[in-house]
Amino acid sequence: RVSARDHDEHEIRRGEGYNPAKRFREELAVPKINIDMKLAGHILLKEASKSEKNVVCSPLSLDAMLNMVAAGSKGDTSKQLLHFLGSSNLEDVNSKSSGMMRIALNEKSLGSPDITFVNGVWVDQRFPVKPSYMEVLNGIYKAETRNVDFLNKVRDHPRADQATREINSWAENATKGLIRTMIPPGTLDRETMIVLANALYFKGVWACKFDSSMTQEKKFHLLNGESTSVAFMTSDLRETRYAYGMFDGFKVLKIPYQAGHSLMKYSMYFILPNKKQGLQNLMEKFKADPGLFNQQFHLQKKTLAELWIPKFKFSHEFSASRYMTELGLTLPFEPVKELTGIVDSPHGDELFISDILHKACIEIDEEGTEAAAVTCPLMGGCARGYVPPPPPTFVADHPFMFLIKEETSGAMLFAGALLNPAP
Repeated sequence: RVSARDHDEHEIRRGEGYNPAKRFREELAVPKINIDMKLAGHILLKEASKSEKNVVCSPLSLDAMLNMVAAGSKGDTSKQLLHFLGSSNLEDVNSKSSGMMRIALNEKSLGSPDITFVNGVWVDQRFPVKPSYMEVLNGIYKAETRNVDFLNKVRDHPRADQATREINSWAENATKGLIRTMIPPGTLDRETMIVLANALYFKGVWACKFDSSMTQEKKFHLLNGESTSVAFMTSDLRETRYAYGMFDGFKVLKIPYQAGHSLMKYSMYFILPNKKQGLQNLMEKFKADPGLFNQQFHLQKKTLAELWIPKFKFSHEFSASRYMTELGLTLPFEPVKELTGIVDSPHGDELFISDILHKACIEIDEEGTEAAAVTCPLMGGCARGYVPPPPPTFVADHPFMFLIKEETSGAMLFAGALLNPAP
């Protein structure tokens, strides 16, 4: 039976010096982070190449969903999920999931980012959840579990899509209105047994805000050779030094968020290719070496000669299951009768994942960042004579990648690629 051990440890270990993010970092091995980033890199590259549109996803949200599925899996499906998640057993998965929830449930500090990380489960009233799985859902994932009449609350019925509206309302509330439609009408049907969902909301204020009076319209160069005029942010560079670094073919700028007295330290990374048409090569580099996402980039505090970052706001949704299968995770999406640890019913062995829907949105302005994501699996020194180099510049006037992460734990909340900041 899957144990829910340690799930309340954050409630009793509040002694001085206890840092849930630091402990999560110790529990979360680098190979595990690299696996999450491999999936994120694959998604960014495929989605940006396919649609030529802005892309954003939440590795943390996707990971939470797969962990919840793994907790109810058996046999070869369980083995494949554990391998994909970089874990040796379900106890390892549950321990890391407890770490994620400890970070999410850590007390909020005045001035720190506003973060909501919640899980929801909707189960058809004909198929009760197994007590062992309910223990994991409630104990580790703090999931809200609801019974739904999928048989009579979906299409071809007078109360058509009421279940869809209930789930979308949950997503809208969890993301504070940023994501209003998670499941399109007509997606659920009478064969739906259970819907699992994770919602992540993040709103952070820059530690050093941009000066809105200095915002200017400037050209942003698109991948097709054209350009568009958008609002670019900057600040008084005499007053602020930024964490900056130059690497093989790209440069990185890190901007921290206000943390207040919180133990959690969040930052946004802007990863800009040197060439205006260099986004494809940059994403391929990160996909080939997922460890790049996790390294600290050896940034140094620099006074910049020039800084321009575009304001942007966009949302993006896609089917995550196709990218998981491309990376070798196939059995959860096939009717192999191995997700048998979830519902207590003679039909429980018929359960499989029909799709994993993922939707995320993000907004960047002079004040800070607001972002949200929902993942929903549907089942069915110095020397004399030295002349210092000129101060560096960071002008993000062409497509780039971005990341939002918690520094102490290494948890990656969002990863994305901006191809066009125009609304």
